[in-house]
Amino acid sequence: MEISSRLTRVEPSEQTKNFRDTAVGMVSTRSFPAIVGTADMMLKSSGVTLIGFEKIGGGHCTAIVRGGISDVRLAVESGVQTAEQFGQLVSSIIIPRPMPNLEMIFPMGSRLMELVDKNGYSRLSNQAIGLLETRGFPAMVGAADAMLKSADVYLSSYEMIGDGLCTAIIRGTVANVAVAVEAGMLEAERIGELHAVMVIPRPLDDLEKNLPAASCWIDEKPQPINLPISVKEVEKEFVELPDLAKLPIHIEEYEE
Repeated sequence: MEISSRLTRVEPSEQTKNFRDTAVGMVSTRSFPAIVGTADMMLKSSGVTLIGFEKIGGGHCTAIVRGGISDVRLAVESGVQTAEQFGQLVSSIIIPRPMPNLEMIFPMGSRLMELVDKNGYSRLSNQAIGLLETRGFPAMVGAADAMLKSADVYLSSYEMIGDGLCTAIIRGTVANVAVAVEAGMLEAERIGELHAVMVIPRPLDDLEKNLPAASCWIDEKPQPINLPISVKEVEKEFVELPDLAKLPIHIEEYEE
């Protein structure tokens, strides 16, 4: 007796196709400026994609990247070294070819990328980034005020990651951001506890997409112009032109 079975083929999504047979790399720190600086080094050290940041409270932040196994391994090594330099490394991991069930539940692909794609673009993009982290909200607000008054910078947003850690994020030229961060450090130490600072001169697009930005700086993505599908043809009317050779020519004579 012949038994036949019918199998239904489910086509993978475009996002799944993009990340098929890739590895996942994660580096965790206890500071938001530290994780942003770590992610910046991971992106600039190899050809990986930054999926996003995962914040679980208590000051713990994780940068998640995807790419080929060799690229991810190199990126994680660079990230670990950077986090250790900041004195904020918690842990790291490399997962070659994660199982689909793992990708569906944890933020390793489509979920965070969909959130990124829905955002517009910031008018402060392509400028240097300054991050100043304090323990305590008043110290962060005071530091942000000092930074804005000391240099030509803009307050992009702020981030809270638990354990009393708050980060003010500013944008501007490299020189202005450096001056502003220095002024903010002095004010933060005067008010409360300064925890960490970071200046990133040239952020990559992947980092731009994953950094928080206040709604006042976000512009909507331009909508495509809908062109008409069909154009109605207008009847053409031919007009006969006169023969220029047969036209009479009138010449007026002038007396001197």
